[in-house]
Amino acid sequence: MAKLHTRIEEIARRTISIEIETLQQLLPSVDEDFVAAVEAVFASRGRLIVTGIGKSAIVAQKIVATLNSTGTPAIFMHGADAIHGDLGMMLPDDVVLCLSKSGETPEIKALVPLVKRRGNLLLGMTAQRHSFLGQQSQYVLHTPVSREADPNNLAPTASTTAQMALGDALATALLALRGFSPDDFALFHPGGALGKQLYLRMSDLYPANEKPAVRPADSIRAVIIEMTSKRLGATAVTDENDQLLGIITDGDLRRMIERSTNGLDHILAADIMTPSPISVSPDMQATEAFELMRLRSITQLIVAENKRYLGMVHLHDLIREGLI
Repeated sequence: MAKLHTRIEEIARRTISIEIETLQQLLPSVDEDFVAAVEAVFASRGRLIVTGIGKSAIVAQKIVATLNSTGTPAIFMHGADAIHGDLGMMLPDDVVLCLSKSGETPEIKALVPLVKRRGNLLLGMTAQRHSFLGQQSQYVLHTPVSREADPNNLAPTASTTAQMALGDALATALLALRGFSPDDFALFHPGGALGKQLYLRMSDLYPANEKPAVRPADSIRAVIIEMTSKRLGATAVTDENDQLLGIITDGDLRRMIERSTNGLDHILAADIMTPSPISVSPDMQATEAFELMRLRSITQLIVAENKRYLGMVHLHDLIREGLI
């Protein structure tokens, strides 16, 4: 069993090492052709159609997904289906990116002339610059591969890693040219924790909560009842115009009780509140609010605008949204 474990570790480490070497060999591929290809896609008024066969087709789908999510309109067209009718999805202003390690597969040789006959710009991503695809492409995105990572040097492993990496380089270069911002990214990723990190703001959270508030002259009994009924572990102290004056937390109550020697009946909200509390605007991102809570070691944040008290957000709200 020990020998088997050692063998597994050797194979896995060798695979990773070969793929690391492949990526290092890929750096010179960021050349004039690559730059020209990025500029052509950026200048195009159409979409980027990405196509391929076999494992290259799967990589093509991933590249399309990355492009679409970062501001470059793209669609996937399977190389085999393209020559059986799907070529009809190609519009005059579209740019075509064809993926093929060898650049010599029958489907690619059938597809490439059809693309060129229609006058569309053809980009080729291939390990062989002098292959059919390499020679027919306007610009070549070169993905050199010394060997595949599997022991038989057969399964697409290092070659698909290279394609994936150069596809990411293409997408990120286009992202930068477009000035694609985190706000843009949020528009395309509204779902899941990632989307929430980008778009969720305090204005999305505080309206769902109660709005605990007392006046400065309210008794300690009124403060306790308000905090207990609203269940946020704190209450704001405001004037009659809802202007924020202070905050009282569970901790403030406990410290007040520990210090008090003459009973509690005479104590008012103004006596125990923390004046000028930390407050945030409704436009603050929820992730920024969490960071503020962490730095200040607090579990509630008051939301206010021009000192007008709007509501309160608790740490549990952020946990519930999956931000923590």
